[in-house]
Amino acid sequence: MKRAINFSAGPAVLPEEVLRQVQEEMLDWRGSGMSVMEMSHRGKEYIAIHEQCVADLRELMAIPANYKVLLLQGGATSQFAMIPRNLLRGKTSVDHVYTGEWSKKAIKEGKIFSKVNVVASSEDKNFTYVPPQSSWKLDENAAYVHICTNETIGGVEFHWTPDTGKVPLVADMSSHFVSRPVDVSKYALIYAGAQKNLGPSGLTVIIVRDDLIGTTIPNTATMFDYKQHAEADSMINTPPCFAIYVSGLVLQWIKRNGGLPAMEKRNIEKANVLYNFLDAQSFYRSPVNKADRSRMNVPFTLPDEKLDEAFLKGAKEHNMVQLKGHRSVGGMRASIYNAMPITGVKTLVEYMGEFARKYG
Repeated sequence: MKRAINFSAGPAVLPEEVLRQVQEEMLDWRGSGMSVMEMSHRGKEYIAIHEQCVADLRELMAIPANYKVLLLQGGATSQFAMIPRNLLRGKTSVDHVYTGEWSKKAIKEGKIFSKVNVVASSEDKNFTYVPPQSSWKLDENAAYVHICTNETIGGVEFHWTPDTGKVPLVADMSSHFVSRPVDVSKYALIYAGAQKNLGPSGLTVIIVRDDLIGTTIPNTATMFDYKQHAEADSMINTPPCFAIYVSGLVLQWIKRNGGLPAMEKRNIEKANVLYNFLDAQSFYRSPVNKADRSRMNVPFTLPDEKLDEAFLKGAKEHNMVQLKGHRSVGGMRASIYNAMPITGVKTLVEYMGEFARKYG
């Protein structure tokens, strides 16, 4: 079997050794006689999987004791509504930084619940940079400040942590979650969909500080209340058991491979291979400001969009898939998450050179 070199933005490439372990345990998880997909979420077998996943995440991210870890469903998109329901706490406005499509979606949803102040935006340059904090117009009375720390579509990443003072900082980290160390204590709430670096789609991770839960807006349903989920250990209803199981195996793979510092080192190396190539030639263009380039999602364009189809066809012939850019921006996008080996990036760069020599 020849596996594709998969540059999908999500669901994305997973470590092969994790997939093989899943395959081995598919029919019989460790002598239980059951697949994880068949287990009761209340049984001791699944409870062990669930608790180990949370423990490993806490260890890898050095999550302080005064933070809850929730393993929920609904995707990161569900959090656009859950966050204001839980974090407004009697206040009437929130601050948002607008850096691309995902922060746009959070802003739109946030307006349903409160006044949204867009305190900084990179729309003036087509979302190709992170606005410096010196330009932000923060409101000290806001309920929280929301940022998307890695814009999957535009390929823009925060390489620094904002200082929002006493106002809680909330971050959508979906597309670079567990790709590098993070000082969790500088954030009030971190959330991420699993289907980039962590595991299959279906799982959403929320890391939230204790003092921010328990005061929801009126008429909040049980399923949208962080406190209820925390008290039920993320099991108000059946959790996404299989996605949690696979994500737990990925966390163990990260631990075996040096933890988050090692992941960051590998990801920097991979990103440098691709960006150094892009900067050394004139056929392809990288639109993102150099200081704000994502290590995870690398958009680039060809000199003529009429060449896009030929580029993608040739890439597939070289066993590379999912390089087409998002429909809203066009061009190409290579997503090079934790599980993408550096050999995959080098194969892409070699092909890009060949294509440029042929059509340049």
